Amino acid sequence: MFYPLKFNPVYKKVIWGGRNIEKHFKRNLPEGKIGESWELSCRKEGMSIVKNGIFKGRYLYDLVSEYKEKILGDNVCQKYGFNFPLLIKIIDANDKLSVQVHPDDKYAKAMGEKNGKSEMWYIIDAKKDAKLIYGLKKGITKEKFIDAIKNKKVGDTLNQVSVKPGDFLYIPAGTVHAILEGILIAEIQQSSNTTFRIYDYDRRDINGNMRELHIDKALDVINFNFNNELISSEAKYEGKNSIKKLVKSQYFCTDEIKIQDQYKSSTNGSTFISVMVIEGCGKIACEGASEDVVPGDTLLLPASLGDYSIEGNLKILTSYIL
Repeated sequence: MFYPLKFNPVYKKVIWGGRNIEKHFKRNLPEGKIGESWELSCRKEGMSIVKNGIFKGRYLYDLVSEYKEKILGDNVCQKYGFNFPLLIKIIDANDKLSVQVHPDDKYAKAMGEKNGKSEMWYIIDAKKDAKLIYGLKKGITKEKFIDAIKNKKVGDTLNQVSVKPGDFLYIPAGTVHAILEGILIAEIQQSSNTTFRIYDYDRRDINGNMRELHIDKALDVINFNFNNELISSEAKYEGKNSIKKLVKSQYFCTDEIKIQDQYKSSTNGSTFISVMVIEGCGKIACEGASEDVVPGDTLLLPASLGDYSIEGNLKILTSYIL
């Protein structure tokens, strides 16, 4: 009954967006500055709708509500109930994003939210000498940071790192961060849209108003002891295929898999698996179903799917819950 599920992307217009999702993945985008493509979402402000197979036209929320652990997996239901726990996006930072921070679960729940927001970034494409903001410079205390805000010198406190395609970063809740211009990113995150802006380059919104900042809340949640050293991962080989464990956290795990000819695996009933195709074309097949895939496709493999194979020469990201 279950099969690899494809969804219609939900596009978001933002002042820092561009047309790079269209260029890189050869998609037809709506007009305007598109900064985000919500690839897999169970949030009402960007709900995923199935575009293939017998569930075509149905909302992800409805499928989860009806089939519960058959979609999510036993372990996921034990941790999160019948709530889809991830939000997966492609982000086009044609211009720089605001300097921001996200709350952890405890703070978010006190605000009436279901959870906080830890996330990871995978660099799909980037201009030469592209940079990100990843935490604060060493030695920046809360007092020094407050002083920098008052004196409009926040930029002096920020830790910038150079990035290139294939790099990745894990951004736990409480980490000051920003995507700077010229970067295309795959973002895997907790299902949250709560952001506290710290600095936004004095930009105005589409109505001409200064974009709102959230300094007090940001100061509540910033982790001033965050270790901003970049992480790395060594590839392990299964036959001709290489697998890198990029992130292993309490919220999600993400692997990079480079496939040569064929990759075989299985969902074991404990968790769903999301698959995002970064490079290459091929197909994902299971008993009774097969789906062609191209770069930019994101699919959901239900927990009860069982054995599946991915054929072709591809680079993919898989995300799941332990």
